[in-house]
Amino acid sequence: MTDWIGLDPEYSTTRRVCNVAPEVVEAELKAVQKSEDQFETILSLPEGEGRKGEGGLRSKGYYKTSTDDNPLITVITVVYNGEQHLEETILSVINQTYDNVEYIIIDGGSIDGTLNIIQKYEHAIDYWVSEKDKGIYYAMNKGIDLAMGEFVGFVNSDDFLYEEILSELGSMKKSDKFDFTLGDVDIYSQCSKYQETNIHSDELILNKKYIFHMPTHHLGFYVRKIILKKVGKFNTDYKLRADFDLLSRVIDSTKSFLILKNRVGGFRLGGVSGSYATFIENNKILKNRNVGIFRRALNIIPSMLKIFIVGNAPKPIVRWLRNKFGSGRYIAK
Repeated sequence: MTDWIGLDPEYSTTRRVCNVAPEVVEAELKAVQKSEDQFETILSLPEGEGRKGEGGLRSKGYYKTSTDDNPLITVITVVYNGEQHLEETILSVINQTYDNVEYIIIDGGSIDGTLNIIQKYEHAIDYWVSEKDKGIYYAMNKGIDLAMGEFVGFVNSDDFLYEEILSELGSMKKSDKFDFTLGDVDIYSQCSKYQETNIHSDELILNKKYIFHMPTHHLGFYVRKIILKKVGKFNTDYKLRADFDLLSRVIDSTKSFLILKNRVGGFRLGGVSGSYATFIENNKILKNRNVGIFRRALNIIPSMLKIFIVGNAPKPIVRWLRNKFGSGRYIAK
């Protein structure tokens, strides 16, 4: 796949495509498949329960690949009933300044206006499907199976990227050896924006055995597909912290990482992230990685205390504590 076509210069996902038969692409994928790989890359998903639709550039014979100067970057969005913010998410991906982006959307069979939004932009989406699934990490694994990029990252349906971030990643020279990235994000709540520095790179460099928590938000984590082939996909036995488990396995596999210079995007607070339940599951992951009970307690007890304070203390006190002792600062919207 070397004959590039520019379908539409307006979007990051339509500036560099190849029009080839799927059989040719499948043959190329099989040629690079290794016996030790944990999974195979596929071009489309077998029909699942209650499928409502499927489409995108691949359905029209358009595919993408990496070059030495322009590595293909796959962005995956999983969504269920996400009409409130999904359009902003999609636009933040297809309006990137970088020109070799693959975009995959996995919808869990939404019953609101989500499908209409996806279809509105399917001319700039490589592959999308809407059907029932067993949860967020099952959906993310579907996206990984479909990803053809050299790098793979995730943007949740209520989050968004800043427009230059994929250009920063894509501009790295071939000689710049790294297998995954870490990046800072802005955390948005209903009334404020918290500009957080969440990277704990010292733990990755100094602590060779394990990490205690996510060293970056999911928005700042891009990983080479070959590393995912080596360590596997999300472990769906974990319902809340499979991302922490996967990133831990990636770090165990390689210590070669890049800290992105610019802030990656916006993360909206919500869901069960940062709840007591997540820390209970974190404890299970650390236990399965042979971290002793004493060291687990030293990590989890302060974290749960933090959650209690944030959830129960008056907001002015929480803001003051975060500005004073946290890794970021509040900024008025």
